Order: sequence, then structure tokens, then C-alpha cells
Amino acid sequence: MGDTFHDPVDHARTTRQHAGESMIDVAAWPGYLLIFAGLIAFVGSLAAFGAGHPDSGMVTGAVAVTVVAGGLVWLAFEKRRVHRIENRWYAEHPDAPRQRPSN
Repeated sequence: MGDTFHDPVDHARTTRQHAGESMIDVAAWPGYLLIFAGLIAFVGSLAAFGAGHPDSGMVTGAVAVTVVAGGLVWLAFEKRRVHRIENRWYAEHPDAPRQRPSN
């Protein structure tokens, strides 16, 4: 596999070039971790509301929304970076057939 940070798109070995991209592209992992942490904070918010602590529930809920939004923004920027890399590769290899994006 080698270094996948500079080009996480698999151009040669598969017909679906973005298959497994979430596992290969390690630059996207912080976004996934932020979303996971936000979901944990959301569960904590529900638990705080259920235990009768509305102030703690509101704060934890606000943190959950902020962290999930940060994770989604991270993934959006990462997806744009991958598409820029892919477009640059196609510009350098004009004879390669361009596939329809599946994501």
C-alpha cells in the first residue's frame, strides 16, 4: 500500500477507485473520531436530561452538536482534497478513462 496520504485514490487495482477510501486515507480519521466523540457527547446529553440535570444536558448537547459539525466539516474538506488529487492525476494521465463518481 505504501504512502496513501499523497494519493489515496486506487487508480490501478480496482474499477471502484474510492472503495475503502475511509480506511486508506488516514487524513480523514480525525473527522470520524470527532463524529464519534460527538455521538458519545449526545448520549451523555440524553443521560443528563434523563437524570434531571437540564443545565448539564444543554451544555453537553451544545458540545455534541459543535463536535459533530466540526467532524463533518473536516470530512468535507478532506473529500475536496481527495477530489483535487484525483483531478490532478487525470490531468497527468489523459489516456486513462475517467470513471463516474460513486460517492
